[in-house]
Formats: sequence, structure tokens, C-alpha cells
Amino acid sequence: MKIESIEIENFRNIEKMSAEFDGTNIIYGENAQGKTNLIEAIYLFCGSKSFRKTKDKELIMFGKDYARLKIEFEGKERRQNAQIIIKERRAAELNGIKKQFATALSQDIKVIIFSPDHLTMVKNGPAERRKFIDAALCQIKSGYRNVLKEYNRSLVQRNILLKDVSKNTAGREMLDVWNKNLAGAGAKIIYQRNKYVQSLLPYASEIFSGISNNKEKISLTLNNSFECDFNDIGDIRKQFLKQLENDVHKDIITQRTNAGPHRDDVDIYINGSLARQFASQGQQRSCVLALKLAEAGLLSQMTGESPIALLDDVMSELDEKRQEYIINNINAGQIFITCCDAAPVLKLKEGRAFQIKGGKIV
Repeated sequence: MKIESIEIENFRNIEKMSAEFDGTNIIYGENAQGKTNLIEAIYLFCGSKSFRKTKDKELIMFGKDYARLKIEFEGKERRQNAQIIIKERRAAELNGIKKQFATALSQDIKVIIFSPDHLTMVKNGPAERRKFIDAALCQIKSGYRNVLKEYNRSLVQRNILLKDVSKNTAGREMLDVWNKNLAGAGAKIIYQRNKYVQSLLPYASEIFSGISNNKEKISLTLNNSFECDFNDIGDIRKQFLKQLENDVHKDIITQRTNAGPHRDDVDIYINGSLARQFASQGQQRSCVLALKLAEAGLLSQMTGESPIALLDDVMSELDEKRQEYIINNINAGQIFITCCDAAPVLKLKEGRAFQIKGGKIV
């Protein structure tokens, strides 16, 4: 997949902009000039809301009634176009045909994003790492999102029941019903998460080694809240159900479910040491970048088409060798890189560079 060109109107601080792109694209300029706004405009075409956690109406330039984004792209071996109009909410078209929801674009346009906010994936708690795995699986497994919804619905209902049972034991027999629902959906989630982590590792390992000039090695392990055979859904379900039954007294006392995929973590190691405890700022950035680019590589393998890779402020805290590797050696389809310093542009062997100032290309 490759975005050939983009047209932007009344989006953030960009009143009008048009650009044609190459395989590798560096977008540089001082802070608050519109670099990330351009990346954000591209990202919206994957059907998701802004990665900056912004409401749709806040994307419209101040004083304007709407924003319009349009891309020409090559996908599924043909030239296509897509358009997004933002008013109170987003409305989308693909090849001139209106979509019922803007999220429908996700079926045709795949994007992965790295932003500084993703650095919390290494240092913070397990929720961010689970979110990364689940978001990736939702792009490649059509039914995974529904399984997540079913699990979360059952988890909420079981926790409500636990609170009731802690006050009145009359409803305790209903726990068996929710235990079975939770174990059924939870087993599928754990199985898919482990399978994805194992598939992701070879890609992440190759990229991380390249970024570190073969001086560092990354490894990943799914850390589950109970013992089971990750390769057998039936065994996972059986062991999960057993764990729920064993934990029932503790769950009633704490009024919450203490085991399950909502407690999973992904342990990330660098040279055998747990990254969240020992990784430097540069190692954290390299680690998250490797995982994001590995996500792109695996998505390409499983769908047959490379996603667009958006790397926002990726060069900070990386030495020159790591910067040059990212610019010229990452083989992950089309890449967009933003940075403040113009120096990385000098390292670019093939591709295009765009300087952004005041919401315009100069």
C-alpha cells in the first residue's frame, strides 16, 4: 500500500496543503508548525479516531465550518482514492462511494503509528502492552474485537455479581454461569495473544538488532495469570475455569476477578534484562519502534499488503547510527517520519523531504 498524494483543507493549523509522496518521507520543521498534524491527517484514513485523543470537531481549523482530507493511494493492486469530511463527526468516501461509518475505511487502508505517547508501553503498567497487542490483533483477526467485547461484558457482569454475593450469598450459584462465559472468551484471547507475540518476535528481533547495530537483543514473553498450555484453547479454557473456581473466596472478598486475560502482561527483555526496569530512554524508544515496525511487517505478511508506517518524533534520543538505520534500512513499506532537526534529511539516500512552517510546505 502506498499513498501517492494528499490534499488537506481547514485541518488543525493547515488551511490548504497538497503534497505528493515517495516511499520514505521525512517531514521536518520547528515545533508547533504542523508536522504532526500532517501525520494525523494520514492516520485518520485507517478509520480510527485521532491518536492524539482529540474529538473530531476539534480537528477543524478555528473559525472554519469543516475540514476536508483526500488521498490518492495504491492498494489491492489498483489506484484508489478516499475522502474524509469532518463537521460534527467524520464522513468518509472510498472511490466516490459514501461509507456508513468512517471506521469502514479500516478494511482498505492499514496504518501503524509511533508517537512519543507510545513510550509508556515499556515503562508503564501492563494495560498499555495489552492494548498494543489487542489493537494489532483487531486489524488482522476479524472476529477478535467481538471476542474482546464478549469477555469484557462477562467480566463486568461477574464483578457486579461478586459485589452482590459479598453481601448476600443467595446469588452465588450464578457465578458458575459467568465463569463459563469468561473462560470461553478468555481462552480465545489468551491463545491469540500468545500466538501473536510469538509471530511478532522474529520481526522485532531483526529490527531491534539493526537499530542497535547488533549490540542488543530483544525478547518477548506473554505473562499469563495462571498456568496453561498456550497452544491448546481447550486446555486454556479448562485451566482458566479451574483458576476462577479456586479464586472464588478471594474474588468475593476483593469484589473483583483476580485472574484472566485482563491481568495479562507482555514481558519485554533487552539482553536478558526486563526493559521496564532497566532500559534507558534511548533503549525504550528503540524497543517501541521495533515493536511498531514489527507490527507492520507481520501485518504485511498476514494480509499480503504493507501498511503505512507513521513515525512521529522518532529521532529524539537516538544516536546518528540508529537514525541512519531507521531512515535507510527499514523495509516496512511506505514510511513517514517527523523530526525537528533537518540533519536526518542529509542521511536520506532515497525518498522525499518536506519542511513544514506555519501549516505550509516551504
